[in-house]
Amino acid sequence: MNQEIIDLYDEYTHKPLSRPEFMSRLAILTGGMAAALSILPMIEVNAAKANITAEDDLEIETISYEGVNGTMSAYVAKPKGKKKLAAVVVIHENRGLNAHIEDVTRRAAKAGYLAIAPNILAPLGELPKIDDELRAKFATLKAEESLQNFIRAFNYLSTRKDCNGQMGCVGFCWGGAMANNLAVNVPNLKAAVAYYGRQPEASKVSQIKSSVMLHYGGLDTRVNEGIPAYEAALKENKINYELFIYENVNHAFHNDTAGARYNEAAAKLSWERTLGFFAKYLK
Repeated sequence: MNQEIIDLYDEYTHKPLSRPEFMSRLAILTGGMAAALSILPMIEVNAAKANITAEDDLEIETISYEGVNGTMSAYVAKPKGKKKLAAVVVIHENRGLNAHIEDVTRRAAKAGYLAIAPNILAPLGELPKIDDELRAKFATLKAEESLQNFIRAFNYLSTRKDCNGQMGCVGFCWGGAMANNLAVNVPNLKAAVAYYGRQPEASKVSQIKSSVMLHYGGLDTRVNEGIPAYEAALKENKINYELFIYENVNHAFHNDTAGARYNEAAAKLSWERTLGFFAKYLK
């Protein structure tokens, strides 16, 4: 697919670009509105592709804990019959908790972890179904409140009898940036994995106590411009890290509901590396 089309969709999903403006620009790129409408199913998220990991050998629950601006909710999955487990916090993209992230949470649970996926939008009450409106709701979040609400997920885990105290996190897009920030702000975090997430300020990297794994799509120029400064700071501060750039793949390459941006080979390899990383530092 034309990379300009994918870049336009990336702009639409991350910047204040309205649906009408996005469609107008897409029509210009594709040669008309009819062509633009035919392209949409190939690039937009398709939630129907999300539920691929069975629940049969898992225990599933929805829990809540107090956030700084209201009650947080979270989807929790863990292997049946296990009494003490290392925990992995799964952090969603910039639309809140959805079926895809719940599926990723089940994947982490099947790998032997107590997996929890908080929804940062939960304190905001009933949420709209239309994507533009949901994005506008997300834009009202305050960065520090969001950080504290995810830090409280680790506080919640420390109260659970089925958590052995070994904790990590994995995040995607907005969640990748949050995973980086949690590495900076959670001293007892053992392993942080960030998929195509914005990097923390270089001056804060010295605060990182965890091991860090970073996954980037080679075509994701918007996010990748921050790699050199982040890597330099990681090296300078002697932080244990692993960094992978998957050539010729886009932002959201791990998301199997993300249409043309999804890359099966990169998604599989990166997830294998992620589970290997957790096995090394959490078990």
